[in-house]
Amino acid sequence: MPKAVPSLQTFSLADLQSFTKEGTYSTNASRDFHLFYVGRDDVHSILLYLLSRVTTSLYLNMFGYDDEDLNDQCMRCAEDVTITTVVTLDKSQAGSVHEKRILGSDVARNPSAFNSHFAIGQSATHQITHTKGGVLDGRIGFEGSTNWSASGEGTFVVKGTPGGANYKAQNNTLAVFTDPDTISRFTAELIAEHLTATNQGGSLVATTPPTTPGVKRPVPPPPATPARRTRRR
Repeated sequence: MPKAVPSLQTFSLADLQSFTKEGTYSTNASRDFHLFYVGRDDVHSILLYLLSRVTTSLYLNMFGYDDEDLNDQCMRCAEDVTITTVVTLDKSQAGSVHEKRILGSDVARNPSAFNSHFAIGQSATHQITHTKGGVLDGRIGFEGSTNWSASGEGTFVVKGTPGGANYKAQNNTLAVFTDPDTISRFTAELIAEHLTATNQGGSLVATTPPTTPGVKRPVPPPPATPARRTRRR
């Protein structure tokens, strides 16, 4: 039988200490808040660990959405009718080359799931939607300056340690928290931001599936040529 994935219902922040540079927390570390650092801690693995264990609900607003591993987990949630999934993305970022390709593949994979759970837009005052966080299963929240990208999360070429060829990392932080009041208020804010983007129309222009090599798109028939009028003599 396949090994059961640990549930977030039994999650504690101590589950993430192995992803830090030190491999453990201080003895006086908080039980409901911890701050991780890109380039020092394995932030990508932390996000993947959390998202892969979602079984109940996912509320997310992400500015930079350029990570195929994390996108796969969001689509897994969107396709599972037992998981309440609300994902909001920024309109300007969704039009970039790689993000547009990721979103196009999502639509090609399951257009109904994508269009039911994802919304692309702006803030209520038509600025960028710059939130970079989410609430998972109503128990764990995360937020910070970390965009979902190789340099945003840090590229761990050597497993567990920063470094190696082509290593790059921005100065970013990721806070993970379990405080019930913060979780409740953040969930309400994420829903409000999603409704704003939805009311703007969702801006799903970035969701057209990319052309597959060797496969021709159907060509629409040419418009009917209007009948020529006969000149009366």
